[in-house]
Amino acid sequence: MGHTVRVPSPETTPVDDALVACADGSPDAFGPVYDALAPTAYGTALGVLRDPDHAAEVTQEVMVEVWQSAAKFDPARASARTWVVTLTRRRAIDRVRAEQSRRDRDQRDVDSTLAARDRDVVSEDVEQRLEGAAVRRCLDSLTGTQREAVVDAYYGGRTYREVAERLGAALPTVKTRIRDGLIRLRDCLGVNRG
Repeated sequence: MGHTVRVPSPETTPVDDALVACADGSPDAFGPVYDALAPTAYGTALGVLRDPDHAAEVTQEVMVEVWQSAAKFDPARASARTWVVTLTRRRAIDRVRAEQSRRDRDQRDVDSTLAARDRDVVSEDVEQRLEGAAVRRCLDSLTGTQREAVVDAYYGGRTYREVAERLGAALPTVKTRIRDGLIRLRDCLGVNRG
């Protein structure tokens, strides 16, 4: 298999000729091509993407593609500038589609997370209300002195000593009331001993 030698047509530009010369992989031949076509690629990418960072990334990707596929360039079909604009436009559109796809995917994830969270909130709210009703029902089953001691200690955040002082009862008596009240609450709520 021999190499086909392309003879530049009279209508080719110096950039076209330089790109044809790059087909053999010479880095020296690619320097002028890059200098001449990278601004065109960047301008095209920026026009599609509207984001300088994305446009710069696409420009670099396109110029690497131009370097790697210089042998595919045919000056009889299009100028080097037209070829680079076409490559850039395609790659920029692909980038837009990929970004939109990523955004859509992220939005679906956020939506499903929020929907699951909303369902969880409703479920938790119902569960808390049912538990609260059960606790209130069981508290009502305690004696008045047990209920008062348990509520002061656990809902009032008081220590045994503070409950005893508040109720005017001896500390051992208050401890017994709270212990007996908690045992009755546990049995009423059906809590298994762990």
